[in-house]
Amino acid sequence: MNTPPVSLPAEHIPPGTAEWRSADARAWLAAVPARWAHPLWATAALAGAAAWFMESGPEPSCTTASPCGVQDWLGFGLLTVLLLTFYWLWRQPRLALAGLGCVAAALVADEVATGGGSLAEPSWTGFVLALAFAAAGALHRLGAAARQHALALAAAGPATARLPRAAHAFRRGRLSFAVAAVLLSVAGYGFWQAGEEADAYEQRAARLAPVTAEVTKSSENDDGASVLTLDVGGLVGTRTVETLHPEDFPVGSRVDVLVDGDWVRLLAEPYDSVGWELLMMAATVLGLAFLANGVDGRSRAERLRRGPLPVLRVLVREGHDDARTWVYAADDPAGERPLLHFHSLFATPDDEDGHDAEDEEEPDVDAAAEGLQRMSAILKGEDPPPPLREAVLYGVPCAGAELAFVAREDEDDPEASVECSVTAVKPAVPRLLSGRRPGAERDRGASPHGGEAPAQRPAAEVAARMAPTVAPRVYTARGMSRAVGLVLLLVQGAGIWTAVSDGLSWRWFFLLLTVPWLVNAVSTALNWRITADRRSLWVTGAWRVRRIPWDAVTGVRHTEDRIVIRGADGEHTSLSPTGWAWLERRLGREPHAVRTADEVRALVHDPDLRPWEEASAGQQGMPLGPALVALSVLWGAAVLLLG
Repeated sequence: MNTPPVSLPAEHIPPGTAEWRSADARAWLAAVPARWAHPLWATAALAGAAAWFMESGPEPSCTTASPCGVQDWLGFGLLTVLLLTFYWLWRQPRLALAGLGCVAAALVADEVATGGGSLAEPSWTGFVLALAFAAAGALHRLGAAARQHALALAAAGPATARLPRAAHAFRRGRLSFAVAAVLLSVAGYGFWQAGEEADAYEQRAARLAPVTAEVTKSSENDDGASVLTLDVGGLVGTRTVETLHPEDFPVGSRVDVLVDGDWVRLLAEPYDSVGWELLMMAATVLGLAFLANGVDGRSRAERLRRGPLPVLRVLVREGHDDARTWVYAADDPAGERPLLHFHSLFATPDDEDGHDAEDEEEPDVDAAAEGLQRMSAILKGEDPPPPLREAVLYGVPCAGAELAFVAREDEDDPEASVECSVTAVKPAVPRLLSGRRPGAERDRGASPHGGEAPAQRPAAEVAARMAPTVAPRVYTARGMSRAVGLVLLLVQGAGIWTAVSDGLSWRWFFLLLTVPWLVNAVSTALNWRITADRRSLWVTGAWRVRRIPWDAVTGVRHTEDRIVIRGADGEHTSLSPTGWAWLERRLGREPHAVRTADEVRALVHDPDLRPWEEASAGQQGMPLGPALVALSVLWGAAVLLLG
């Protein structure tokens, strides 16, 4: 039996507010962009084409006339714009179009300056086509958002209302602006240091005369850097200098250098400020991304407060696992078909002095105790799913929009609260790899959240589909979990090879830090097992098989890639990793680890379903950790001896 949604008092519903009915909502949901316009394809195409274009060009040689490492601020700016465009393709299609336009203009300008020599190159054509494909996808997504905007306006009708007073005090973008200020300050510091590096070289070079030297030897120093031995001649004799491009200076060739005592520089490689430039570029990209997000959020929030807004009556629910706000049609009291989702925060009205009115109240000890109990239940996974609530939506819902809504928390709460979105609206459609229609998840008993992690299924619902058995029930690692284990095993083997092959070095310290974790993860992913028999659960992890009597089990839950079994004494037994549940869902499969946790939880709550026999030693399982440790030691010894 479905619980009715938490009602919203009539005084909080503006006159004439229309209900967003399922028929209109389905038309709105059908207006989402086509799959070809998903930013993943544009990002992959653009990244591949850019890499191809940059790699296909001739490798410039370091010469005195054309030195390497000299600061190229135009190229730096273009690369920064390209990296920002990758991010904006996902978050800001309008800014992505501007970024794509800048890159295309720079590409054309370069061809005009160089006489069009690259026009016949396949890599140039591929890069241009990738830019066009990305732009077409962004335009298509903007067009889809415009269609959704029109459909939502038609569903809302002529009724409008001003945003509640509490939402006017809500401010967006402050955190983004603060983070952007820090990052852009770091970028400024990197720019200053790079300039100092160049200025120091220029000042020193201005008072020195270049000399010609002969390369007599090319080798590596203890740090792995390439070193050239030069015969400068005269009173100077032999000098050594580091180089980033030893292939440009073969033994026997002659190079121009600057010498000032022990200070030696190749005119073809005057200075190295790459580290500062990379720091500056990374901080600039991140800083501008945060700045754009802050400006966008602030401007959207300001538009919400300017005047009357279209309003719609809907149902909302807070996500049980992800704290998102999910919006449903007003005539969907069971919450079967989500329409859109976003993250939101409460908007609290300020008093005349600018202080939060709640700050004047005395602390409520009972409320604090209730809050602690609720937090404890959430951490243990025992809290009930949030209720469905009636709400009034302010604003026009479409992809990327800013919204606010009014709703009550629960039936015991006499006052309605206002919440404002802090992330852009996203339609609740299946994920790219899912291939499932909206609502199909509910038909299969999974989440209605369009590919998100489903809420924990009630034990009674799972038990209804299980039958008692005589033999013990054995749940063990399967395809996805073992695939994860094999990938981690390859990483472990490669790490041991890299660290040990060169003999004793600092890499051994890194090996000691990572290999124990990898052994534990690989052993669990390949070999985890839970066996349920008449008296207890047998849990096989990486290092031992643990027996947990049924009376000592208080709960079983799957979270992310982990199965957690809670004991009556507060002790937890966990298995991790157990496979990538998120990938299995997107491939249209029921995650094996999730099903295991659901069925074991059903056995905990329904003793009649438990097997009648006890598990044998073979059914209880055997840990793989000790054997994997021995294998790792043998592999390391073999690599060391072969090296």
